[in-house]
Amino acid sequence: MDYNSEKREIKLDKELSRLDKLVLRFLDVIKKHVDYVIISGYISILFGRSRATEDVDIFIKPLTYDEFAGLYKNLKMHGFWCLNAENPEEIYNYLKNYEAARFAEEGMSIPNFEMKFPKREIDKETFTDDSINVIMPEGTIKISSLERQVAFKKYYLKSDKDLEDARHIEEVFKGKIDYDKINKLKVIIDNIWP
Repeated sequence: MDYNSEKREIKLDKELSRLDKLVLRFLDVIKKHVDYVIISGYISILFGRSRATEDVDIFIKPLTYDEFAGLYKNLKMHGFWCLNAENPEEIYNYLKNYEAARFAEEGMSIPNFEMKFPKREIDKETFTDDSINVIMPEGTIKISSLERQVAFKKYYLKSDKDLEDARHIEEVFKGKIDYDKINKLKVIIDNIWP
């Protein structure tokens, strides 16, 4: 694994799991319609943490209803369904209200993709200079920064699982994480969720 923080990219050469392949397949559809960023637990799994997950969290940039309807139609054509509702207007309302719309392979409920619009400024920043491209032989995945992952896991989510995820990322990328950035994010997190 090679992390170039200046280029904001990680070259990852690993044997893909079934989950990794599913994520790439789902993102192949998503990225044709909208910009996205993977956030939360799947990132530590991608980098070798051995644990199960029921969902993969994704921020997508806000879309109009018509743009979303095209995305939804394409997801259905590629074998995905929405767990929340079948009607595209209902699903879009979840997104507009900053609630997650969950998608999975047809006939399955887990693992699922928890897709949502970013709500707060701190969420929107994942799309600016904060995202990282993880380049694998089979495809590329865009994730939020390692620092953002560690900060949210340690200072907002705080469950045992999340703290272990943060420790795993810190261990894998030892010496390559910007702790000043983590501390700045901690201050923002503490002000939003005291």
